[in-house]
Amino acid sequence: MINNIGEEFDLMPKIARINRQKYTESAQVLRFSQTKHYNQSEYSDYNFSTNVPNESVKRYSSLRENNRPKRTKTKRKNPLRFLISSSLILLLFCTAMPYSFNKVTKAIFNPTPYKSIQTDMYDLSFPTTKYLSNSWFGGRRMFSYSADSKHAQMIPLKENVNMPVLKQELLTLMENYQTVKPAIFVWDYETQNYIDINASESYATASIIKIPVLIDVFKSIEAGQFSLDDRMPLTEYYRTEGSGSLQFKARNSQYSIDKLAELMITESDNSATNMLVSKVGSMTDVNQSIRDWGLKDTTIQTWLPDLSGTNRTTAREMATMLYNIDENDKFLSQASRNKILNYMGHVHNNRLIQAGLSPDAIFLHKTGDIGTMLGDAGIVITPQGKKYIVVILANRPHNSFAGKEFIVKASEIIYNYMVK
Repeated sequence: MINNIGEEFDLMPKIARINRQKYTESAQVLRFSQTKHYNQSEYSDYNFSTNVPNESVKRYSSLRENNRPKRTKTKRKNPLRFLISSSLILLLFCTAMPYSFNKVTKAIFNPTPYKSIQTDMYDLSFPTTKYLSNSWFGGRRMFSYSADSKHAQMIPLKENVNMPVLKQELLTLMENYQTVKPAIFVWDYETQNYIDINASESYATASIIKIPVLIDVFKSIEAGQFSLDDRMPLTEYYRTEGSGSLQFKARNSQYSIDKLAELMITESDNSATNMLVSKVGSMTDVNQSIRDWGLKDTTIQTWLPDLSGTNRTTAREMATMLYNIDENDKFLSQASRNKILNYMGHVHNNRLIQAGLSPDAIFLHKTGDIGTMLGDAGIVITPQGKKYIVVILANRPHNSFAGKEFIVKASEIIYNYMVK
């Protein structure tokens, strides 16, 4: 029997002793690694003792830099190249679009079995350009409208101070009429203070467009083109529905220019308006006159009645016209202005702004109604002698009573503020 471990060790073969020694050393290394921190110089990517990267790190860094995408500098746009490209695109658009409209679009939406009959939609839309034009583009005569601000015939309104108390009262009223979207402009003759609520936004004019038509009639009279005593026959070409009594009169009945102007304003007669537009030349002539006056946002594009609202204006420009009718003796003669104001003082419709005034107040105005827009524009003279211009254009749901109610209440608020 072996008495101690030394005797057992001596009896073991040499190879077994060597293996046992290696096993013992491995176990000691394992125990040491569990109790000691690793050597950073051996296991780190960087040798902190020498501050020199290991070879593997150098190779990795080199590969990473070589395979990283190269940054390219953003090229600056060439203005000349951009201009040439834009010009070519515009030229292509101007050339291809008319062709595709005439050959493709009209054939789809307006087919006809009569191929030999050609309809020029441009000539139908702009019938006066064949004999009245001032520019040429794309092989077509055109009439370009540009307001003559430098040599404007009308005097612009001088606007002093906005009236914050009155404006807040009107804004509060608007909150109670959410379906009504108004444009309001008020101007005080004495102080030149004003109210502007959407006054520069474009609105349908309805029959208020008859004010610039009337002005152009008297400008033409003063230019010697015709007189108030000239007469015109009522033909079927001019007869139209809507407001006014001429639509029920006999064919070829004769009316003086004076009578037509009176009917156009007092009864808002649409047939009389179309006759007077034709008398001054055309809608194109009226539009160019408006630009000569210095106004840029008022246009007439459609014979009356304009139920779609293509004839446009702003509350501010309408107020400017009213002021020049009343005050500008260099724009129209005193006789012409007196005649115009006399027409406007006998308007039959007194249910809008005038309904919010004192019964003793004088109101010179013109109303307009196309269902979706209800408006009134005029000059108020109070019994105390206070004088102000008021224009209210109200977009509304078709024929909604809220539009009329809003205008009456707004007029009452404005009047009470002005006379206090």
